[in-house]
Amino acid sequence: MTPFRLLLMLALGVRAIAHPVPENPQWLIYPGSPGPGHGKQIVLIAADQEYRSEQSMPMLAKILSAHHGFDCTVLFGVNGRGEVDPTLPVYPEKGKEAEFREHHIPGLEHLASADLVIFFTRLLTLPKSEQEQIVSYVDSGKPIIALRTANHGFRNPLPYRINGRQVRWGEDVLGGTFLNHHGRWMADSTRGKIVEAQKDHPVLTGVTDLWGDSDVYRTYEEGKGLPADCTALVWGQPLMGRQPDDPPNGQLEPLPVVWVKTWQTSGGKTARIFHSTMGSGTDLKNPGLRRLIINAAYWGMGLESAINTNLSVAIVGDYQPLGSGFDYPGLGVVPKPVSAYR
Repeated sequence: MTPFRLLLMLALGVRAIAHPVPENPQWLIYPGSPGPGHGKQIVLIAADQEYRSEQSMPMLAKILSAHHGFDCTVLFGVNGRGEVDPTLPVYPEKGKEAEFREHHIPGLEHLASADLVIFFTRLLTLPKSEQEQIVSYVDSGKPIIALRTANHGFRNPLPYRINGRQVRWGEDVLGGTFLNHHGRWMADSTRGKIVEAQKDHPVLTGVTDLWGDSDVYRTYEEGKGLPADCTALVWGQPLMGRQPDDPPNGQLEPLPVVWVKTWQTSGGKTARIFHSTMGSGTDLKNPGLRRLIINAAYWGMGLESAINTNLSVAIVGDYQPLGSGFDYPGLGVVPKPVSAYR
């Protein structure tokens, strides 16, 4: 803790406490400044290969800690050298199945003390012990925020059963999984339209001008809709290009891109769930989307009385995310030490 932060907290009458997660070169911690989130801990998991969560999750952690007072911890998917590595394969190469290596997220034990977890994962194959740490949190009744590829965040079913039935991470816990790109992958963008009937929902407080340069996901079969326990907050209209003023694609209907629901655990506890299929690193340059997620953090933890239009979503420091996709050499995506993302 810096001397400035200590003096500021003392001046405001806030008890100065250490970050609940110890410093470690395998993850990043951001102690909360004075704010409504004081005493609450958020863990953000960055482990996808396409949408630069390794850059966006530290950015969100800085906002949540510096502007709102939450103690934040960012965990990363790493390679065998302990480097953050978005280039790791998610499927074994044909004929070389024996060489395929499981993914690894150091620090998942800290989910046990978290008050909220933000998931940004994609098709991970984790050791059973790490899967069990995730399941333990999901079954705790604590809130979850899931972004973009998190709805297909794990390659195989998690070891999670309720009343003898396999729990499906995407469909059951989050309310939907990736079925297809609704439009042109890497060619369309998304204009978010707030659901008029939900405009007074706490998560939508102060949210305007929603746009992201990623495309709309389809999460349910054509002709159907979101599960009955989901409440759509934002519909996504595909645009004919990747600029905010591009015209809408008149051949493609809007689909839900942001919704909330609850999840009932094996012990009967109820967890608040927020899912946005928008959320690429470049999407999160949009202040409206950042505000949605910040509001969702408050709402998830039952702190909606603290949500107001004056909550800051300003980026702390520099944020220049690399582009989305799998052309790692062309995009400049290479394995880096965790410290590179501080």
